Amino acid sequence: MKFCVVGAGAWGTAFALHLGRGGRTVALVPRRPEQAVIIGETRENKEYLPGMMLPGEVRVTSILEEGLFGADVILLACPAQTLRQTSAHVRQALGTAAPQLVVSLAKGLELGSHMRPSEVIGQELPGVAVGALSGPTNAAEVARGLPAAMVLAARGGDAVATLVQASISGPRLRVYTTDDLPGVEFGGSLKNIYAIAAGCCDGLGLGDNAKAALLTRAVAEMVKVGGALGARPETFYGLSGFGDLVATCNGAWSRNREFGHQIGSGRAISDLLSGRRTVVEGYETTRSFAGLCSERGIDAPILGETNGILFKGRRPADAISALMMRELKRETVSAFAQA
Repeated sequence: MKFCVVGAGAWGTAFALHLGRGGRTVALVPRRPEQAVIIGETRENKEYLPGMMLPGEVRVTSILEEGLFGADVILLACPAQTLRQTSAHVRQALGTAAPQLVVSLAKGLELGSHMRPSEVIGQELPGVAVGALSGPTNAAEVARGLPAAMVLAARGGDAVATLVQASISGPRLRVYTTDDLPGVEFGGSLKNIYAIAAGCCDGLGLGDNAKAALLTRAVAEMVKVGGALGARPETFYGLSGFGDLVATCNGAWSRNREFGHQIGSGRAISDLLSGRRTVVEGYETTRSFAGLCSERGIDAPILGETNGILFKGRRPADAISALMMRELKRETVSAFAQA
């Protein structure tokens, strides 16, 4: 299969590198022409993924039409808030051509509409099979070839998803499939919110006990929120839910965790956002999910307190205190047996 990766941040570049290393034909299309020239000449994305050389199988171009030509699978590696614009550009560049599958690598909900990435793509690219690829995958580790696993969810292309699974998988990256597209996307989005909360715990110096308790209750909240929004509860115990949550809330590389850590340490949010080169997906996703939960009447205390910290001036210490002083309850855990 031929692949086109649209977006050359750390994750888009790492995924193109992985595909090229596996012998796949892949085009990498950076957003900025000058970035494409530099990457094409040096075979390295020094801005976002320094030290990782692209194999010869990866063709770099700034012209979207060239990158998309003949592509069976299009991977959109852009932030959730720019996904609609990117999808519209892809639609215009494709013309009458039809890829077998368009896959989102974004992890967030669109502001205003509260739509999942696949829903945004579906609106902009009607009639095209759409999927999402998610899981605990740090870009630098994937680029280095360290073992990792992901899950591919697809709508309108189950047979194609199996082919894509085989094309992407290899000795260094194992891909599973599922038809629970909402669950995979909600899990990948929610974990960024909880990573900010976990980072606040780190910044406040609350210790391992508090962080472990927070993550345990975050899983329960993911199941509750996702289930209320139409996802299957068991999906959140998989790679795109619990797996990604563990990695993002503990990894030193995690932008969302580090963002929360700085807030917990007393840094002003406006200062942290000013002049950033990389996107903290959990920031706007928190606001979008808070609005969605409010509209649907879904009680999500950790999400709500995180939203208060980010957008209502709530002190992280006060948010933690509020969570600790909630009404006492009996713990209930749902078990999902899988072979």
